[in-house]
Amino acid sequence: MGLTTDQLKSGLDAIAGREPAIARALEIAGYPEPRIRPTGYATLLRTIVGQQVSVAAAASVWSRLEALLGEGLPPETLLAADFEALRGCGLSRQKQGYARSLCELVAAGALDFDALPRDDEEAIAQLVQIKGIGRWSAEIYLLFAEGRADIWPAGDLAVQAGLHRILGLEARPDEKQTRALAERWRPHRGAAAIFTWHCYNNPAL
Repeated sequence: MGLTTDQLKSGLDAIAGREPAIARALEIAGYPEPRIRPTGYATLLRTIVGQQVSVAAAASVWSRLEALLGEGLPPETLLAADFEALRGCGLSRQKQGYARSLCELVAAGALDFDALPRDDEEAIAQLVQIKGIGRWSAEIYLLFAEGRADIWPAGDLAVQAGLHRILGLEARPDEKQTRALAERWRPHRGAAAIFTWHCYNNPAL
């Protein structure tokens, strides 16, 4: 599970103790709500389904896939489904390729969501083996589903925009600058990431 309310609070309090701008932003915006997703294969499949479509469209595709494949959408069942049946659920050719890549890795035992490496970079390296899953999607999975405390998705535009606002920077930092700015917040960068999403469109900051 993702970072709990208490973990978010303790992590942000630790950062605020050494970063006055975070302390000020906490006073204005308050603590963020937890962002928690289930661990496991289905969460990554749902990420693939949701790419480049609206939340409503993704939910519609997901419900049709559940009707076709059954509860839990077993990887073996998806692999056995034919192209037209999956297209009828709303999965494009490209997304079918991504979904099959995920299912093949899981079915072959090459990707075990119950035993991802404890080292964050090693875990990211395993997850990006899946076609269609880049570094950002892997980081979001590790942060929201596994609650890894030091995940820092520096390439996320909202994280960059949140830092711009919180730290009062002249311009939105790029990925390299965003990574460097948060180095001193280890090992609580996951809480900081969730806080930047909480703050990035707050007009009071």
